[in-house]
Amino acid sequence: MRHNLRSMLHALGAMVVLGGALLCSDAQAVPTFNRQTGQNCVACHAGGQFPELTPYGRLFKLTGYTLGTRTVPISAMAVATYSDVSNTSKSDAPKDDFQKNRKVIFATGSVFLAGKITDNLGAFTQITYDPYASQSSDGHFRGHSNVDNVDIRYADRFISEQQDLIIGLSANNNPSVSDPWNTAAAWMQYVPVPSPTSSRFIDGSAPYTGYGAGGNIAGLTAYAFWNRSVYAEFGGYGTSKGVMSFMSAGTHAADTTQLRGLNPYWRLALNREWGPHALMVGTSGMVADAYDNPLDTSSASTVHRFKDVGVDAQYQYLLDPHSVTAQFAYMRNHTRYSADARANADAPFYQPGGGVLLAPGNASDTTHTLRAKLTYVYQARYGASLGAFRLTGSTNTANQSAGYDIGGVLTRTDGAGSNLSGNPGTNGWTVEGFWTPMQYMRIGAQYTAYGRFNGATHNYDGFGRNARDNNTLFLYTWVAY
Repeated sequence: MRHNLRSMLHALGAMVVLGGALLCSDAQAVPTFNRQTGQNCVACHAGGQFPELTPYGRLFKLTGYTLGTRTVPISAMAVATYSDVSNTSKSDAPKDDFQKNRKVIFATGSVFLAGKITDNLGAFTQITYDPYASQSSDGHFRGHSNVDNVDIRYADRFISEQQDLIIGLSANNNPSVSDPWNTAAAWMQYVPVPSPTSSRFIDGSAPYTGYGAGGNIAGLTAYAFWNRSVYAEFGGYGTSKGVMSFMSAGTHAADTTQLRGLNPYWRLALNREWGPHALMVGTSGMVADAYDNPLDTSSASTVHRFKDVGVDAQYQYLLDPHSVTAQFAYMRNHTRYSADARANADAPFYQPGGGVLLAPGNASDTTHTLRAKLTYVYQARYGASLGAFRLTGSTNTANQSAGYDIGGVLTRTDGAGSNLSGNPGTNGWTVEGFWTPMQYMRIGAQYTAYGRFNGATHNYDGFGRNARDNNTLFLYTWVAY
């Protein structure tokens, strides 16, 4: 216990020093949007907690990032982290299952090209560098950069004594990245997740609502926000190719999503603001047809379909020195597998004793994901949050990554993350505390605890690993300049 505490304190100290080093030469510089509007972080972000938006921040986004004057359109961020998994002993290959465990690492960095282009046109684009994007056979990591989030907008606002109407278009590469509320699938998970496997159980890697189509695709949506009360957005997404190929620049072809045709997306929300209070309730959804193999789009028989429908709500109380945000998000995801996949749905493992394959995989699967979070920030400097997550869904033998081989020997293919049951059931909670010593730096500590993982509380992989063994302490320092 003392060793763990000592390691944690050393890690926290190292991250503070690293964060200071990252900021030292740019301490007087400000992110693009701050320079453009002349506002500090608290104006746009709840309690200064980027990227969560305030009502003013939502208006800034919906009006196309055009409020204020044009300025140098470049900003950057960097994140240093430390992960400590509760139990690393139940592993055949700890160096693979828990890479960089109990080590301070530079987790990720991003450059932003963002801001006002004309009075009606603005953009938010993010290019991200991952120093652990791939690993060679000798164990060395290699970094890689790619286009991350893109949101290019045209917007206009019409104000009279009777109404306030904002309309716009968004060209973007990630369903819901255009959404102005923090419960959107693209924004509710706000701390970047490091690639090393020691971070596979942190809060950012635990179940979150999301669309089956994923990101790095290309879409165009149209939206309207009437009297700051009713929001509607409709659009469609396809493969990022041709003139839209920049939406997935840097992503390897084998890792892209290849969609068939135009795939519809929608978002509706009711919003009310009174005094320091703001309340939103909404719903969203998407239907997407994607090819099994992004390198082979020659046959319609290899197309599977995602149907995603969600509901969400958010309440904010913002009155200096207090900031309170409550969030709720639920999504139902239904996947119907392709004709080819259904015809070849043999399970990868055998019944106990070996020799007889398990029942074939399902023709379709359904999951239900729920997220809730309560956050309090004092003086835009000290904050704490409590979150809960729950994932349930159908059991599918094709989703097993642990089981018996033909000789009756228990084996697994995903180390500490292996799934013996074929069921995705996972639940738990996360508690977080954070400190913002200066406007562009946040230091945080999260502890994520699991009550269930991969369909079981105990022995979820068949090798004795329990859900609580994945409990993880995660420290981070996040700076922007």
